[in-house]
Amino acid sequence: MSACWVKVVCSRNISPLTFTLGISVRRMLSELLPLFYLLISAVSLQDAPATATGSRFVCNAIPPGAEPGCSYAPTGNGLQKSSPVEDELRNTIIQLRETILQQKETLVSQQGTIKELNSKLARCEAVADDSTQPGKSRGHGSRRKEYGKNTMGDLPRDPSETINQLGKTMQSLKGRLESLEQSLQLPSTNVSTGGIPALTPLPPQLRELLGQRLGVLETQLLRKVAELEEEKSQLYNETAAHRQRTENALNSLLERITELEKNNNAFKSPEDFKVSLSLRTNYLYGRIKKSLPEMYAFTVCMWLKSSASPGIGTPFSYGVPGQANEIVLIEWGNNPIELLVNDKVAQLPLSVSDGRWHHICITWTTRDGFWEAYQDGERLGTGDNLAPWHPIKSGGVIILGQEQDIVGGRFDATQAFVGELSQFNMWDRVLRPVDIVGLANCSAYMPGNVVPWIDANVEVFGGATKAPLEICEDRAFDS
Repeated sequence: MSACWVKVVCSRNISPLTFTLGISVRRMLSELLPLFYLLISAVSLQDAPATATGSRFVCNAIPPGAEPGCSYAPTGNGLQKSSPVEDELRNTIIQLRETILQQKETLVSQQGTIKELNSKLARCEAVADDSTQPGKSRGHGSRRKEYGKNTMGDLPRDPSETINQLGKTMQSLKGRLESLEQSLQLPSTNVSTGGIPALTPLPPQLRELLGQRLGVLETQLLRKVAELEEEKSQLYNETAAHRQRTENALNSLLERITELEKNNNAFKSPEDFKVSLSLRTNYLYGRIKKSLPEMYAFTVCMWLKSSASPGIGTPFSYGVPGQANEIVLIEWGNNPIELLVNDKVAQLPLSVSDGRWHHICITWTTRDGFWEAYQDGERLGTGDNLAPWHPIKSGGVIILGQEQDIVGGRFDATQAFVGELSQFNMWDRVLRPVDIVGLANCSAYMPGNVVPWIDANVEVFGGATKAPLEICEDRAFDS
């Protein structure tokens, strides 16, 4: 009955044995089995010439649709008797079939191992794919649900631990594939002493195939490790940048809180105060901590209250290295109030020495040196050719109450301001008339964009004082 599995063809050739495996084997098994068949065929071909030299084979026909077998009577010339060579060949084929059945059992036993390896690799690839998909929040998702289990499929929280775990997985897979390669040995048709088939090493084609599979696996795992390393680096950079932004925001908030705590000791709000300069001396003054940038236009506004005579003195001056009179507002002696820009002079039609609060605004632009003078929201005068095309230089010092002969010093007592001032604000542009009117009638609050009137920006020296003041209420009381 065993001979019924064999198909004999002419020209002294033996075809590969055919058999069916009832178990579904994965892609690697489908690539390994043809190699086994080729090897068995080669072995059969090597043995056949040595044992069947000088013999020939006869092909017998069987009825159409009949089941292939060996019990059909010969047709034509009749069936020849079996020769010793045919018996020996039949026995060899039967032995090879039994050997392949044994190898089948070995392959089935290895199926579990290969399935486990494929499962581990699939889980690694799934984890790596999840880590590279955008829109998924780090620290959430199904792959982060179970950290208590220490298995190859679970990921640790730390990306470095993930990389180490994948390295161990790669080494484990490599070892198991090498073990599989050593265990998958093909039996030879040569029977050793005692009837036990002798094992021969895998053929070069099969060994090369296993090596290629192992190389592909190593390449995939190394690529996943590199991607995780890059993700770890990006996460570190994002964390460092976020930490820096947070620290900057906290420092800014802390400075603001400190400033408010300091200001709240004296004033209701940082801008509700005045500077009082009660004596005409060369040592009472205030200084603005902030300096000016280079400007091609400006507007300066303030509230003034003075009854000094003759002349109210110098409400403010701005000096830079090489030019102490870069910007100056002064009323000296019996002269009218004057505006100096780069030591060039324009007389302003203003009068504020009646002992009441007055709102003063001065605008200037470098184009044609055009200027405007406002008092209590009303424009009283304009002019041009005041230091035309001259830019206001940066890096200077703003002094309240004194005129500077050198930057920040050498004051003249006869030019000192006597009185009170508040809400000194400066902009690097020309304000609209409607904005100036709103500031004058207290219907708008618009601090200067280059110099705002804030308690923390103003220092006083020589006996000058800062006191609380709500200018709109005090002005209404004076009127």
